[in-house]
Amino acid sequence: MKEYALYKGEELICMGTAEHIAEVTGVKVSSIEWMRTPTYKKRAGDNAKVLVELN
Repeated sequence: MKEYALYKGEELICMGTAEHIAEVTGVKVSSIEWMRTPTYKKRAGDNAKVLVELN
């Protein structure tokens, strides 16, 4: 399974699978997956949450 890190600005919020991050943050998995898209990254502000795929 793919693992991700969720950041808000420079602060690490959570690491894990999309399902784990959704559970910890209290949002839907589809919202976490939306954060991976280029459209989200364009629309998000400078201090928005950013999802980074870990290798």
